[in-house]
Amino acid sequence: MDNVISVEPRALNKLLAIREAEPDAEDLGIVLTITGVNGAAFTYEMALMLVADAAPDDHVEMHGELPVIIPKADMEHLRGSVMAMSRDLLAPGLQLQNPNSPSPEILGSNASLELSGEIADQVVQVVDTMINPAIASHGGQAEVVAVEEGTVYVRLGGGCQGCGMASVTLSSGIEATIRHHIPSIVKVVDVTDHSSGDNPYYEQAKK
Repeated sequence: MDNVISVEPRALNKLLAIREAEPDAEDLGIVLTITGVNGAAFTYEMALMLVADAAPDDHVEMHGELPVIIPKADMEHLRGSVMAMSRDLLAPGLQLQNPNSPSPEILGSNASLELSGEIADQVVQVVDTMINPAIASHGGQAEVVAVEEGTVYVRLGGGCQGCGMASVTLSSGIEATIRHHIPSIVKVVDVTDHSSGDNPYYEQAKK
């Protein structure tokens, strides 16, 4: 299995030096966990632990001579992260650069909303009035591409495009909000190509 995170050489040397200060250094690894959310970013905890004490489903990867232990539940939220030494002279030390962000909460998903027009019109109203204002603060935007037989096709842009958490944003926020206000909608499909920004469904529909 590929490594979940990468560790820059200076950061690795720092972590190894911290470990070497312990009497059982060779048996220890670094465990990296997500402890919560602060604004639009995750918060983390990093500590030494015996590699033998890692849970059976924990992910253990080697960086040089250093084992790094990541709980299974945190793997996708940490994928692509880089452990580095901060270049900020006012905040020196180890720094985790994580390309992933927590899914923004869709504000007012439980509030009542007066909708009018066809189902497609109602979907657009929900997206424009409840979803986009919430994910705008996250740098994202959702666009309704089509509504067909109870399925809404959306394109995510801005901060959501290319985001490793886009599927979480869609399932836990956008889909839940639309289905709450419009029960006839059964699912929401993301048609954005997050690697290139292309929208295959939309391009095909325009031909």
